[in-house]
Amino acid sequence: MITTLTARNITKVYRTGEVEVHALRGADLDLYEGELVVILGPSGSGKSTLLNIIGGLDTATSGTVRFRDHQLTGADESELTRYRRDHVGFVFQFYNLIPSLTAEENVALVTEIAERPLDPAEALGIVGLSERLDHFPAQLSGGEQQRVAIARAIAKQPDILLCDEPTGALDSETGILVLDAIDQVNRDLGTTAAVITHNTVIGSMADRVLHVADGCVARIEKNTERRTAAELAW
Repeated sequence: MITTLTARNITKVYRTGEVEVHALRGADLDLYEGELVVILGPSGSGKSTLLNIIGGLDTATSGTVRFRDHQLTGADESELTRYRRDHVGFVFQFYNLIPSLTAEENVALVTEIAERPLDPAEALGIVGLSERLDHFPAQLSGGEQQRVAIARAIAKQPDILLCDEPTGALDSETGILVLDAIDQVNRDLGTTAAVITHNTVIGSMADRVLHVADGCVARIEKNTERRTAAELAW
């Protein structure tokens, strides 16, 4: 397996006055090319902090992060910006679409700054929204808006897709449609994907499941078979 990203002994300490909060305590993580990883853990376990650090949105207090042959540890803000722009796609719990732009225009915003973008209509087609190109966010359901957000994230053809609770604001039926879109991106485009969730059921659609507890990756499971999103229920 080819390693896309490696994080070793990651710590993150937040200081508020004299109070120190240890969000991560020596976490290790590997992401391999073309795999889908689910990161499970309760609120406050450190999983979102870990995602933000490997995505270049935050920096570790100590430890090392390497993307392929590029050392991210110690990178300045301009280097991290280039890393995020060229290599990472983000999907969050809330969609952050621009209300005055259509689905296609929301996706096009990203393609204008990407090195090798997909056509916005193609990206929306991958997530099953070919018939919704000209619809504004207010005309879309929550699940459709989240799929627009996924299309926006993949339109620049990132090496890594990082999803933080992408189904957290959705009911189970709609959430399964969103997970199916992430699954399709991973399988069809070969994009390495990591999905953070507290929903243990989602782990069965991954190649590997990382269990995060008390700021560390406490346990890793490998699935011999991946279930499709359509097979999930919660």
